[in-house]
Amino acid sequence: MTVQERTTGPLTTEAGAPVADNQQSQTAGPGGPSLIQDQLLIEKLAHFNRERIPERIVHARGAGAYGTFTVTADVTRYTRAKFLSEVGKQTETFLRFSTVAGNLGAPDAVRDPRGFALKFYTEDGNYDLVGNNTPVFFIRDAIKFPDFIHTQKRDPYTGSQEADNVWDFWGLSPESTHQVTWLLGDRGIPASYRHMNGYGSHTFQWNNEDGEVFWVKYHFKTDQGIQNLTNEEAEILAGKDPDSHQRDLREAIERGDHPSWTVQVQIMPAADAPNYRFNPFDLTKVWPHDDYPPIEIGKLELNRNPENIFAEVEQSIFSPHHFVPGIGPSPDKMLQGRLFSYGDAHRYRVGINADHLPVNRPHATNANTHGRDGVMYDGRHGGRKNYEPNSFDADTKQTDRPLWEPVAVSGVTGDHVTPSHAEDDDFVQAGNLYRLMPEDAKQRLIDTAAGFIAKVSRDDIAQRAIENFRKADEDYGKRLEAAVQALRG
Repeated sequence: MTVQERTTGPLTTEAGAPVADNQQSQTAGPGGPSLIQDQLLIEKLAHFNRERIPERIVHARGAGAYGTFTVTADVTRYTRAKFLSEVGKQTETFLRFSTVAGNLGAPDAVRDPRGFALKFYTEDGNYDLVGNNTPVFFIRDAIKFPDFIHTQKRDPYTGSQEADNVWDFWGLSPESTHQVTWLLGDRGIPASYRHMNGYGSHTFQWNNEDGEVFWVKYHFKTDQGIQNLTNEEAEILAGKDPDSHQRDLREAIERGDHPSWTVQVQIMPAADAPNYRFNPFDLTKVWPHDDYPPIEIGKLELNRNPENIFAEVEQSIFSPHHFVPGIGPSPDKMLQGRLFSYGDAHRYRVGINADHLPVNRPHATNANTHGRDGVMYDGRHGGRKNYEPNSFDADTKQTDRPLWEPVAVSGVTGDHVTPSHAEDDDFVQAGNLYRLMPEDAKQRLIDTAAGFIAKVSRDDIAQRAIENFRKADEDYGKRLEAAVQALRG
């Protein structure tokens, strides 16, 4: 039975037996205690106690929809991925939007990055592109990720998010200056999920039939136009309608106003990377469009809502290690950590067989593994052998062709600082972003940042944060310092 089908007939137990009475539980006489023999009562209460699975540690609050990706340009010179093999080719997709720091019950209209997790149901299996609505991130190495998220979550003593923790970490991690400028600027609170861009953020590998390697970055440009909320608008909306973004997405699709994004990529020949002016695998930086102009490759449209939020949105799983032939990872240290952490989180949260669920199951091909058993195992393999090599299933064998091309490495193992490029710097791009803003946008950024920094209890934490912005742009830091001093008195 597919998720869209409806079961007809009488109400039944989980085992399919008809229910005689769903209004009264069985008791020992009309006024007596309940009986343990009432298996419907036990089944309903036990199921209710287990209806919630652990929420995601990050990106817990989300909404999703199904759609299609359509190829609009020939990219076969760059990648052998089959779903990108011809103009006009369509692939089914599922896209989950989310906030990052809030829990499952948090409001949508908050100042926070937005997750942009896209699943392509390709003929070669699922390809997951797990990005955000910003092209950069706060840190460049996954070993710092748990520490960063701890600063965004509730303090272990106060039980609240603390400005001290947030700004202490950001001030001591100057590579965050670029992303913080994005977050506290006008695009920090999207008006809806439909009115924001999405980005793969990381650098990925494309490889073609001849084995040539290219490094790529993905951009999803909203066709609805960028729209954002001010702090005041967001505060009102979050209080009046905590589900604002989820509701907006659902209702737009219901009325046939299908949101869409123009999909672009930046493409860098692999030979350019070693001598590029800054590290092209650094997640805290963008590739300037003058260096590598975005090329349109497709159109993404969302056109179908989930039938059940829990089954299809909460239990959906995405992992950046879900690649297909022609696409692979890069040496990006944040991406390398996520290749493990996302799959591991879902194995814990949803279960070892989460890929059996309809929303996660490949569409055009069956997963043909030797993994068996575990929670939710659906018996899909029957009695087939579960080891390799074996002489019973002649077709179940390796292809002898990796999904992506190998990357040369050298040196000794250890905790290495990434080699510097000529223009590696934590502040240049943050300053460039500030200088691109019109005056009114600069003032809103200063007001937002100052209001947040003013909550810090220690002067040294506040001053260190301000100095990072001053290194990005002297005017940025000077105005921010004055605004903080005015608020702190």
